[in-house]
Amino acid sequence: MAYFESVNKIQYEGPKSTNPFAFKYYNPEEKINGKTMEELLRFSVAYWHTFTANGSDPFGVGTAIRPWDHLKGLDLAKARVEASFELFEKLDVPFFAFHDVDIAPEGSTLKETNKNLDVIVAMIKDYMKTSKVKLLWNTANMFTNPRYTHGAATSPNADVFAYSAAKVKKGLEVAKELGAENYVFWGGREGYETLLNTDMKLEMDNLARFFHMAVNYAKEIGLNVPFLIEPKPKEPTKHQYDFDVATGLAFLQKYDLTDYFKFNIEANHATLAGHTFEHELRTARINGMLGSVDANQGDTLLGWDTDEFPTDLYTNTLAMYEILKNGGLGKGGLNFDAKVRRGSFDTDDLFHAHIAGMDAFAVGLKVANKLIEDKVLDGFVEERYSSYTKGIGLDIVEGKTNFRELEAYALGLTEIKNTSGRTERLKALINQYLLETL
Repeated sequence: MAYFESVNKIQYEGPKSTNPFAFKYYNPEEKINGKTMEELLRFSVAYWHTFTANGSDPFGVGTAIRPWDHLKGLDLAKARVEASFELFEKLDVPFFAFHDVDIAPEGSTLKETNKNLDVIVAMIKDYMKTSKVKLLWNTANMFTNPRYTHGAATSPNADVFAYSAAKVKKGLEVAKELGAENYVFWGGREGYETLLNTDMKLEMDNLARFFHMAVNYAKEIGLNVPFLIEPKPKEPTKHQYDFDVATGLAFLQKYDLTDYFKFNIEANHATLAGHTFEHELRTARINGMLGSVDANQGDTLLGWDTDEFPTDLYTNTLAMYEILKNGGLGKGGLNFDAKVRRGSFDTDDLFHAHIAGMDAFAVGLKVANKLIEDKVLDGFVEERYSSYTKGIGLDIVEGKTNFRELEAYALGLTEIKNTSGRTERLKALINQYLLETL
């Protein structure tokens, strides 16, 4: 059965095209520094927003019109698999990602849940045999069911910890079965509401124990993929332990987990943490911890996770700048953890949204590459910090001085001259490069 009969395979037609079902800037075969756009951007479709979300919000029921809505249970799950691969093929994306409960219904027992999962995983595996699409990552949903009210690995209830471990065990097996490129941990409820009833040390120690168990089991079954932590500061838990990259990195360092984990960084989560997207990417990059990206954007007028499709060219440019500086995303990718707006309820809107996001990141890629080639930012930064390449500055960097020597040096200074940071000039240059690309 075809679920998107009105849509043909999306092709690149260039910036002058008026076809709403065509790429204007994303040309998967176009090469940049010897690699194609497809290889550099590694786009992925998020199963949950695209095939299970229905447009509902805290104030109203779903609005989305989907051709599989009349089905239930495993029949619904099977229809979504059929629809998903049709969309993957028509968008020509190389990857997809999912939570376990996105692809298969949860049963009344863990045994029943696993049985449902086995049916759908087998079906997905069959589809993957004749498709180029691969699994970027999978993860276990340990936040929706009421059993996770107080957390999963950080729950005060040991039974919940055990149940969560069993879920991740199954998830790791599924990752191996489907040839996943990564495995993600998003601790949506791994945090606390109030310290009045919380043993923070025990919860964090237990979370580390949980991660070490996951590492050990992956080794046991021969699953050799990066583990990714996806930071988020709040929502649904008020105080989440993986607040941002810096907080997550401190946790991994404390518990000797840095050899096994990197970060899956989401733009909207950076916003909620009070950071820019590029800040989180830079923090991960300079620490060798940038693994993958959930590509979306938030609404600065709203204080929650709106998960909009990423169409901000300026932000995408700065994001791609960090990714290119990282040497790419390795086994990671740009996963569209984004949903169409509540008012965009037609199935065609799923294509329009992904096309918009893919085009916007293609522009960001081209502009970022040009900025790096021309050393627009590098040259300025090098000059700004040039005092550390000679004299007393070089001694500081090389650890060849101390407070006594620095005091003697400072006492001899008659004048200190700073240079302008040229913030506005640099922003204008980025705008110039953006407009030249368009």
